[in-house]
Amino acid sequence: MAKQLIREQPIVLCIDETGDVKKGQATDYVARHYIGNLGKTENGIVSVNAYALVDGLTYPLLFKIFKPRHRLKAGDEYKTKPQLAVEILQELRASGFTIKLVLADSLYGESGDVTGELSQQQLPYIVAIRSNHPVLMPKGWKVRYNRWHGYQQLLSHRQGEQRWIREIIFGKPRQVRFFQITKGEVADPDGDSWYIMTNLKGKIHRELARLYSLRSGIEYGFKQVKTELGWADFRLTDYGSIERWWEMIFSAYLMVSLHADYFQSCLSSPQSSSKGASSTILECFWQHPRWEEGTTWKSALNNLRLIIQPYIFYCLLAPWLEVFSLPGFKHSFSRLMMHMNRFRGSPKLSLSIAA
Repeated sequence: MAKQLIREQPIVLCIDETGDVKKGQATDYVARHYIGNLGKTENGIVSVNAYALVDGLTYPLLFKIFKPRHRLKAGDEYKTKPQLAVEILQELRASGFTIKLVLADSLYGESGDVTGELSQQQLPYIVAIRSNHPVLMPKGWKVRYNRWHGYQQLLSHRQGEQRWIREIIFGKPRQVRFFQITKGEVADPDGDSWYIMTNLKGKIHRELARLYSLRSGIEYGFKQVKTELGWADFRLTDYGSIERWWEMIFSAYLMVSLHADYFQSCLSSPQSSSKGASSTILECFWQHPRWEEGTTWKSALNNLRLIIQPYIFYCLLAPWLEVFSLPGFKHSFSRLMMHMNRFRGSPKLSLSIAA
């Protein structure tokens, strides 16, 4: 579905891993991992994920489970997380996606497998690297630190931060470039810093900082999303079932995101010819006391849950209606669901389903 919606539009691709705590050893591929959102090693399950960013909307694309060496099953082949990332890049290319930029953290930035694949596919990239990232230089060459450039980093739900960026040149300018980012009222090379590597050309200091910050936005957003949708709430032990669960979460995430974008467009231009009729229908639903008028992803999730509630409750009550005949009750529920069916969501989603 994501490919149908994106079509030939160029995407910003973000590759990242996500980990969740799981007790015991009964679940396939559970082992002790570093869990990023906890900042420590715990017993859990980890996957490598890929997301596309197009016109401000995030599309989940692929995930691959990481299989620890000591938890492999018959027929499994051990692959590192960077090797899984390479497979994702190759599959996305085979699927026909047009990638205009790749973003990744230092696990992939420090991997020769990943950066080699990016170079082979001739893909622009911005990846994080460690502060001690090795760079080969001929004897006698020196490291040059260019001047700092200040910029204001916008942060969601928080006040922006003053940050600084400068290029680090090892000997002579190269095709691959290195930058340091720090934050504070004044540039402090010894302060809290990030180091990034890119093959982008030109005077890109401020643009580079803005593009790199997209990765944090995507990762932070999906962290909230997977919690809301129950990414780690499965009570399953075999990976085949877990995989189907995660596919449903990805599908639900995309559906809610499309509706969030749609609700925002209706609120911003309710009188437009293309959206006026849809907005008029939506006004009926807006009268529900728990309907949220916000345009965030969580508001869209809340409102979609309200819309499908009558059908869910009817399915729960239907067995009792077989025991106790209440014709008026059943008829009223049917009328309520008929009203719910007047809802027409994102045209993008409707077009995709029709296709």
